[in-house]
Amino acid sequence: MSLLVVGLSHRSAPVSILERASLSADTQAKLLQDTLAAEPAAEATVLATCNRIELYADVDKFHAGVAELSTLLAQHSGVGLDELTPYLYVHYEDRAVHHLFSVACGLDSMVVGEGQILGQIKDTLALGQDLHTAGRLLNDLFQQALRVGKRAHSETGIDRAGQSLVTFGLEQLAHGTDVETWAKGKKALVIGAGSMSSLAAATLARSGVSEIVIANRTLARAERLAQILTEPGGTGVAARAVQMVAVGDELTRADVVVSCTGATGLVLTGEAVEDAVQGRRGAPLFLLDLAMPRDIDAAAHRIPGVRLVDIESLAEASADAPMAADVDQVRGIVSDEVAAFGAAQRAAHITPTVVALRTMAAEVVAGEVARLEGRLPGLDDKQRAEITQTVRRVVDKLLHAPTVRVKQLASEPGGAGYADALRTLFDLDPETVASVSRADLNDADVKNRGRV
Repeated sequence: MSLLVVGLSHRSAPVSILERASLSADTQAKLLQDTLAAEPAAEATVLATCNRIELYADVDKFHAGVAELSTLLAQHSGVGLDELTPYLYVHYEDRAVHHLFSVACGLDSMVVGEGQILGQIKDTLALGQDLHTAGRLLNDLFQQALRVGKRAHSETGIDRAGQSLVTFGLEQLAHGTDVETWAKGKKALVIGAGSMSSLAAATLARSGVSEIVIANRTLARAERLAQILTEPGGTGVAARAVQMVAVGDELTRADVVVSCTGATGLVLTGEAVEDAVQGRRGAPLFLLDLAMPRDIDAAAHRIPGVRLVDIESLAEASADAPMAADVDQVRGIVSDEVAAFGAAQRAAHITPTVVALRTMAAEVVAGEVARLEGRLPGLDDKQRAEITQTVRRVVDKLLHAPTVRVKQLASEPGGAGYADALRTLFDLDPETVASVSRADLNDADVKNRGRV
């Protein structure tokens, strides 16, 4: 089996395609279930953010896997396969590992070096674990991706190169003015209460806004976020929660609006924004749309007195953002970690064969000792134990060097054939090797279940 990723991102597709291809939580779950039901895939999980959709799978056939995963992405995204295909990219085996590790470090983000992607990778792993679609390979891969991302942020200055999408968006709204100077005293409206909205609310509070209003379809979640902002040890900003039906009224009072919901349609239409502007008596209105698909009608761009920044304009602005020198250091970390992960996976591939070999050797020793006892019934317990131990030591010494060496060879590129050679040379029962693999897989599933 081999790792395959098929996906599209802000680097390969225009925002209009990403917007149409975005997947709801329910659609992601159905996609994974259908992927596992497909013949080429043994395990799968999906990384879906506002600027990327990637389907990861362990497949036994490359071409069939690419065709199946591409078809499934098209079916569940609602974008026709012919239209979607030009924007899809494919990574296989080590290149797929390299891609995910780069994503985890923020090297492939719209804002290079941003750390929010780590939380999204964590959620991706949790989804695969909850649905039991992520097996040993994807559990190992995503756990390692999280460690690599954390290493990059702790050992390098990649944070200086990047920032959260929220911060970058606010900088674009401020349009050259320092964000704290621009935000000071402003009233903010945050639509949504998920992870991105929570980050936006916290960022606005730290930037110096005077008030934050949280609007959400589930009022309890909005109230909880408002409570977090105002409780002792929090940001100290004045915050309150409202229902979504109150958004129109709040628009006339707010100076800056950040929207990031999971809605499939527009949350703020052009007409709603225009009505709000008429009631503001000339005060400018700043809108930041971080949703995919978009929450705010793009027509708001054309309304006098409104400045709208959305994913599309952020993508254009990020293309001109300077790269930090630390990026090269992070790339070196990624390359080293990819090599180490590949070596570990190749070494693990031969372990069931080595275990099966040692199991067979132990059975041979037990059989020979039993036959010896039949020929020499006068042996006492001490003599029998000494003979048994001697035979075991001889077998262990004979197997030690070749098993250690074959593990070393198997960890190197192209070392997959050594497991087959070992099985052939010692005439190992394939079912015995397979049973060891199944036991390892079950152990890994129990160990990783619930871990993120």
